[in-house]
Amino acid sequence: MLFSTLTLAAALAGSATASPLLLRRQGPGTDVPATPSNNGTAVGSSYLNATVESVPIGVTPGNWSQLTNATEPYPNGRLFIGNPTGNTTNVTLAWKGQPAGGLLETKPDYAPRSSFDRQSLNLGLLQEMIELDLFYYLLANFTSEDWQAAGLTEDDRTLTQHMANQEIGHATAITNMLGVDVAPKQCVYQYPFETLKQGILFAQLVTRFGEAGTYGFLGQMDSRPSSQIILQAITTEARQQMVFRQFQGLPAMPEWFETGISQAYQWTLLSQYIRSCPTNNPRIEFTRFPLLDVTNQPYALDGTPGLNSNYTLTEGAGRRVDLYWEPLNKTVGPDGLYVTESVAGEPKFLAFIDQLNVTYAPLEGVNLTSRVAHAIVPNGTVFPPQPVVVNTAFVAVVDEDIFLTPYNISLINNHTIAVGMYQAS
Repeated sequence: MLFSTLTLAAALAGSATASPLLLRRQGPGTDVPATPSNNGTAVGSSYLNATVESVPIGVTPGNWSQLTNATEPYPNGRLFIGNPTGNTTNVTLAWKGQPAGGLLETKPDYAPRSSFDRQSLNLGLLQEMIELDLFYYLLANFTSEDWQAAGLTEDDRTLTQHMANQEIGHATAITNMLGVDVAPKQCVYQYPFETLKQGILFAQLVTRFGEAGTYGFLGQMDSRPSSQIILQAITTEARQQMVFRQFQGLPAMPEWFETGISQAYQWTLLSQYIRSCPTNNPRIEFTRFPLLDVTNQPYALDGTPGLNSNYTLTEGAGRRVDLYWEPLNKTVGPDGLYVTESVAGEPKFLAFIDQLNVTYAPLEGVNLTSRVAHAIVPNGTVFPPQPVVVNTAFVAVVDEDIFLTPYNISLINNHTIAVGMYQAS
């Protein structure tokens, strides 16, 4: 089936090397005059003249009364409405206007300081380069008429080209940090789509695991200067993922928090789409787990593009998710140089990794010979009432339901049997 996590049934050979030149539209501007306020200052002209007071719901200026569960205007409102019991103002300063502490480096060196850093940057660069190729591919292989038939405009094509150009910047930055002579170079890719709508859906998935795989390691890099550059690139990629959701006609950002996953999870999801690489490209040393296929995956191919939508792909919690995963020791790409690996025991749970949480559902109907099982989407929340499993979530077959938090998410690797994605909303 198209978009099977495991099967590139409709993969298109080759890779786009050029796209139609899209010139940025130069509009004349509205030239709308600012509206003067009563005191003669133009409202909205500089936003430096704050004259309108807003008292948040539940706040009582003057006595700053505390709230209870019964009086809070929204869930957990009592936590941030009222007056703190104690005053913890810190008067210890490094210098005037600068509190003591922090990890500032006055002469930062934007280069890897460990094997962990270098491997993370190698993986990040491969991610940026497939996105660069993919975005140009969507422009070069689908005409303006194709985009129009999908409900998208020339402005949307221009935005897609701009996102491709963003990837040039990201790839340049990472290459400079690694060193031009040793940084990975562009590969040949294989894509599982035939139509533009399928390609946009695929771009949403690629940017999703690209950003999540980066959030998972940023705080652990030895080179904090390098992590700052990557942070400022990956937050751009999060915007790209939201744009592709809007192109699909999905809710733009149903999550409260973005998700972090380990580099091994990112590499597992990315590597299946890389056919071949230059022989001197550095080997990626993160584990390549078996891929997990959600065989009753919901796909958004019929939505109407727009800024936002209340349309959801599934009914949420309680839905049955059917699973199939690759065998161990299977030879996989790029170039057949990797094999699927895992040190975990027998499969017992399906982990849903989304936002701040790792939530487990017991596996049912497990057949180790055919490597199939199913599980039920859990009914959990991040903070009430926000559901845990939203957007495109990450799922993994694991042997134990260990407690994990965003900072130590990579500890799930030793318990992982297979990795995939689940499009929840």
